[in-house]
Amino acid sequence: MKLLLHACCGPCACYPTRMLTEQDVDFTLLYYNPNIHPYKEFKHRLSALRELAEKQDYRLIIDKTYPLEECVRGMLEEPTVRCAFCYRMRLRYTAKYAADHGFTAFSTTLLYSPYQKHDLIAKTAEAAAAEFGISFYYQDWRPHYQDGVNISLQLGLYRQPYCGCVFSERDRYMEWKKPKEGYVNNVFLEPHGETQGLKNGAKKEENEFVRITKKIIQLQKQNSILYK
Repeated sequence: MKLLLHACCGPCACYPTRMLTEQDVDFTLLYYNPNIHPYKEFKHRLSALRELAEKQDYRLIIDKTYPLEECVRGMLEEPTVRCAFCYRMRLRYTAKYAADHGFTAFSTTLLYSPYQKHDLIAKTAEAAAAEFGISFYYQDWRPHYQDGVNISLQLGLYRQPYCGCVFSERDRYMEWKKPKEGYVNNVFLEPHGETQGLKNGAKKEENEFVRITKKIIQLQKQNSILYK
């Protein structure tokens, strides 16, 4: 078997590539991930995968195509979940490249992560395989997730803090409006009911303010653009 292995990043490729090497599978890595945003993050992940390939002496094909507007539009227009667009776009590319360049099968390191939609990935890959007339090599590498983490740490690879797209970056870092335990209207209430920062007769602000100090006022976030 001559396998083309799509790789979303260096850390996720660590365990699958080690297992394929031990199984004596002839594989080549492929980096094609225009869904990763922002571009600085795209470059970080490419660098980590390149570092893995250089340290382990793996073959690596790189495609730096980055149609930002097209990717965001595709995710926004996806009728099911936005991840479906990201999976379909990358797996169709991988399947076609494999079919056009003499590979007998393709797979993806997305199957390694327990944080991805595993069944949807497999279903999408099977559809791409049928479309381009090539075999999809399925492996469930999720049980060995920690093994892959350990390998990436040993190699000193950059480990990304979120899935990849601009929406997952927002979900990872945005301060959501859901109040934490002990908070009312984003203001912490002490056990006896007195509000921190509002002692000595200070007046509590209205809900349009998230928080306020003497010189800083932060307005409540809106769900849409107010003025276009």
